[in-house]
Amino acid sequence: MADSYNKYSVINAVAAASKLLSERKEEINRLNVFPVPDGDTGTNMSLTLESVVEHLAKLPIGATSKDARKAITSGALMGARGNSGVITSQILRGLCEGSEGFDSFDLDCFDSAMSRAEEVAFQAVRKPVEGTILTVLHDAAAACHYAKKKRMSLDEALEHVANEAFASVQRTPDLLPVLKENNVVDAGGFGLAILLSGIVASLTGQEGLAADELSFARTQAPKVEIEQINDWAGSKYRYCNEFLVDSDTLDKDEALDFLSTMGDCELCVGSNPKFKVHVHSNTPDKVLAYFLERGQISEVFIHNMQLQSEERTDKLAAEQQGAHKAIGFVAVAAGEGNANILKSLGVDVVVSGGQTMNPSTKDLLDAAMSVNADAVIILPNNSNIIMAAQSAAELATMPCAVVPTKSLPAAFTAMFNASQDVDLDTNVATMTESLEFIKTAEVTTAIKDSHDAHDNPIAEGDVIGISDGAIEAVGSSLEEVVMELLDVMDADDADTMTLLAGEDLSEDDLEELVEIIEEAYENLDIDAHRGDQPLYPVLFGLE
Repeated sequence: MADSYNKYSVINAVAAASKLLSERKEEINRLNVFPVPDGDTGTNMSLTLESVVEHLAKLPIGATSKDARKAITSGALMGARGNSGVITSQILRGLCEGSEGFDSFDLDCFDSAMSRAEEVAFQAVRKPVEGTILTVLHDAAAACHYAKKKRMSLDEALEHVANEAFASVQRTPDLLPVLKENNVVDAGGFGLAILLSGIVASLTGQEGLAADELSFARTQAPKVEIEQINDWAGSKYRYCNEFLVDSDTLDKDEALDFLSTMGDCELCVGSNPKFKVHVHSNTPDKVLAYFLERGQISEVFIHNMQLQSEERTDKLAAEQQGAHKAIGFVAVAAGEGNANILKSLGVDVVVSGGQTMNPSTKDLLDAAMSVNADAVIILPNNSNIIMAAQSAAELATMPCAVVPTKSLPAAFTAMFNASQDVDLDTNVATMTESLEFIKTAEVTTAIKDSHDAHDNPIAEGDVIGISDGAIEAVGSSLEEVVMELLDVMDADDADTMTLLAGEDLSEDDLEELVEIIEEAYENLDIDAHRGDQPLYPVLFGLE
């Protein structure tokens, strides 16, 4: 465990982090909802780091630490793209300034660098907003200071900061309503967490990320999923302007005051004689004219954010539609767990529905027509939905057919027998034939007095077990009814049991149920999953 790292290790770590950021840039891009709608946060941050690496690569043999810091600062400023890239450049500048005066990268140097990075980055943004990259930087710097206070080793401190950066990302939706509304984390903050973790991983000799980026999602806090979001929606300003300014006389505060009259997201960073300017404006000509009067400009990039957003929307739509395939699949299911299982088996679109909430013919038709395939197979997964599925298949303008599944376990079996290498009719025949070898059952609670398949009385509130459409078991407990169903269904002759736990069945009750079944049927292989379906605490199939 190292007490310090030399400049070569740090330079290599920056290069490794740049590579990692480049690999993850599209993932970061999909999060872009705030603070600006101009394009791609991940791409902009990645380009900024790539420029840094290019400048570092040009250092001569024997270059000093001061030379390396200058290369990082200059490369970041020259290569900064977009709001996120400019802020990233200031974070890197602060890291370099904070590490001045140290002979090697130790914990004191790390703490000083993080503190200065926070200071410089916040100075660059006139109106800091909670829940953005600045928040993640603040929390990471605080974590570094805590690590120093607790006298952690350098490697422990590095990993602590990397983990806290991802934890901070997880908290961003609680600070910024627009993130929570779109069910995403902040793109810039996520990019910074990846950057910091990549640097830490390289220094400590780890592969990929030093932090478990999903660990914070396994806490009591709800997991925030990464979603594809398009949010331009007619921003007040159409053009994103960014360029370099060479000037010995430019007053940065006056320039920022001017930029604020031209638009928003204004930034003017750097120092005499080189500055980086960024602003959203409807009048790029006036922006350029102002700075031309005060110096020379170069590296001019003017992006039409509306056109960029439209292109991004088309790209995301194509991604969501998925790659073209010979046979596509639509299935009906209730419960997030069940939907995830179906998708893992190759189902393209899961239509929400089931018992008591049957989707319409139009719902199924729209789903089938949205699949990017030559032909589509619909799995209704309920006897009440089969006719609607058949009507949808008849109305579809592409070849479409129905495999008449009446339960989710039956759908799983059918999907196991599907193939992209045979035609529609062959798939339908093979999948339908496979249904002959599965018995299915469901357990729920009676909502009124009635009688079972053998005319035995059922009272409201009784637990009832239904096998292949008939009420075959009645009891006072879930375990009692499941065991009676297994006996009726000749579970001794089965090899596999697929069990789906409903939303009202706790993990403890599920584990206890599985143990009871395993004790009674030693040769039965039980595959239990959380289906999270409503109304039915247990669904299962026997094969």
